[in-house]
Amino acid sequence: METLRELLANQIFWTALLANLLTQTLKLFLYYLLEGRFQWERFLDTGGMPSSHSATVSALAMGVGLKEGFDSTLFAVAMVFALIVMYDATGIRRAAGLHAQLLNQLVQELQKVLERGPAPEPLKELLGHTYLEVLVGALLGAVVALAVFYLFPAA
Repeated sequence: METLRELLANQIFWTALLANLLTQTLKLFLYYLLEGRFQWERFLDTGGMPSSHSATVSALAMGVGLKEGFDSTLFAVAMVFALIVMYDATGIRRAAGLHAQLLNQLVQELQKVLERGPAPEPLKELLGHTYLEVLVGALLGAVVALAVFYLFPAA
């Protein structure tokens, strides 16, 4: 029971989770403005503007820095973790999404040439992020952490 109480009181954990949920919700509204309809699956999708992964790890690192100090070992660990996640989002995951896009196009072209049955399920293309999507996500995460820690200071 004490473990559950500690988890519920963990301001850094809830701040990171809040940053993720706010960012994913923001994606719903941004895509609604762009496409004129809600796409509820966007709430669980990876990729797109803004990066919820970047917001989550940025809020985590900022929360650790605000609570433990920006000169602490724990902040250094959280910050390095955040940088790796953001680098991965613009590198490997983005490249995988571009590869999926190309493979989907190739399968469509091959289907036309061979005039065969239905094409296989297309690969998911929206996997990674542009640098701007990661930057906006990281800034949103930092702002969420600052807001939470200053509006709701821990006892």
